[in-house]
Amino acid sequence: MINLIIASTSTLWGEDYLEYLLPHLENHFKDCKTVLFIPYARPGGISHEEYTNRVHLAFSKINITVRGIHEFENPAEAIEKAEGIFTGGGNTFLLVYELYKKEIMTVLATTLKKGTPYLGTSAGSNICGLTMQTTNDMPIVYPPSFKTLGLIPFNLNPHYIDALLQSKYMGETRETRISEFHQFNSIPVLGLREGSWLEINGDNIILKGSRSARLFRKDQTPQELVSETNLSQIDFLN
Repeated sequence: MINLIIASTSTLWGEDYLEYLLPHLENHFKDCKTVLFIPYARPGGISHEEYTNRVHLAFSKINITVRGIHEFENPAEAIEKAEGIFTGGGNTFLLVYELYKKEIMTVLATTLKKGTPYLGTSAGSNICGLTMQTTNDMPIVYPPSFKTLGLIPFNLNPHYIDALLQSKYMGETRETRISEFHQFNSIPVLGLREGSWLEINGDNIILKGSRSARLFRKDQTPQELVSETNLSQIDFLN
């Protein structure tokens, strides 16, 4: 039975890293002494070691140790033996590129489907969908496939932002970009606003947090979903 927390972001304005999620993570990872961290999404400016240390500092507040996957000679084995797994944010193209390059995309999906508790934020959440095609990130590298973990029956758009009616900005909105995606694809897309996340246990997909989310389906009017909505009751095929 899969056991996931898929969050729009790691950090809310004015708060420390993962602060708003820590009370929930303490229960989510309650059987874990150590969590495996996957830092591959970070494109530069901070090393894998520095990124992992930042995560370790946050998890130490709930008495959990963090080890980076880069510390292991065999990343596939590290995933299979992990008590819990966290994939952080950064660039989704880079993250997917590295997971395929190291031949661990399938291993990660198989392991999570067996019930290993998982946390994803931003790019680490993007990869939980059917494909990564609704990311906001620039294609700084070219992954061999856009297919991702397929743990949920739709795609995600983390950091979803609504258009500001009073703004003079004339560029494309997030809603426009998702509409463009639906010109060529039928996969539903959930826009996760900051402060919202999905809690997934088995077949139940519950929207959590302080914000609503927006569900986009091809040729349909976008649907607002309030916190505590059970998305598993939605027919994503229609």
